Amino acid sequence: MLFYSFKDYLKDKFPGQRVYKIALDAGLSCPHRTADTRLGGCIYCENRSFSPYARISPLPPIKDQIQHAMNFYRKRYKADKFIIYFQAYTNTFAPVDKLKSLYDEALAYPDIVGLTIGTRPDCVPDNVLDLITEYTKKYLVWLELGLQSAHNRTLELINRGHTYQTFEDAVKRTRGRNISIATHLILGLPGETHQDMFESVRKVVALGIDGIKFHHLYIAKNSRLAELYEQGKVKTLSLQDYIPLICDVIELLPKDMVVIRIVGELRGEYLIAPKWGVNKNQVMQMIGQELSRRQ
Repeated sequence: MLFYSFKDYLKDKFPGQRVYKIALDAGLSCPHRTADTRLGGCIYCENRSFSPYARISPLPPIKDQIQHAMNFYRKRYKADKFIIYFQAYTNTFAPVDKLKSLYDEALAYPDIVGLTIGTRPDCVPDNVLDLITEYTKKYLVWLELGLQSAHNRTLELINRGHTYQTFEDAVKRTRGRNISIATHLILGLPGETHQDMFESVRKVVALGIDGIKFHHLYIAKNSRLAELYEQGKVKTLSLQDYIPLICDVIELLPKDMVVIRIVGELRGEYLIAPKWGVNKNQVMQMIGQELSRRQ
């Protein structure tokens, strides 16, 4: 095992069971897109580039999304159990009673063993954390907090709308609730050096988070980042740059930290750059070869 993948983690948690994650779009929005002071959202944001349901109007009901995914995973992979993943946009951005209704609806199916909620660190007030904590009595619960960088100058540049200190506070308030915490980091953000990226990793590791998702910076159509890319103001990492970089980053992680994701989107109609001409399995193979070479 070259690093502790989410697949390995699930095997440890549910021995003998094939567990798959069902990504949902609950139709929620994001305060970053609606607040007057932060209009427009993060400069890289285009949910349609990675969330299929974001391209469908009207949005299918949650029960239809779940049933479709269950049928697919059971038929294709002989899945036994499932983790519900509220993925698109900010999945704590609603009144608590609405959130409870959404979570309860999604969990009201047999063979569901876990709940993962993707959100922002500025959208987890204590009453929402109290609600999420209730689900830990029955389910494996993960809270994914998007951070992207631990440097405030970068967060301001990408119009993230919160500071690193906001993330730090959210992690501290979530601790002790039996909620596993994951964070998202983007490698290759504008203006960041390798040392900047390493420092971001070291900071989140020092907070004792349980899992991490890495994305390489990719340019999606219809984003502010796409405009900057077309103007020559933003560059992306080549595959030859990314492989040693992600391996350097993996070496900074504790052996028991779960690596949930290791690369961003590689294909799709919304992808402008980088186009590496490989699939994720090939990237994983290259990463494995490089880690093995380093022993």
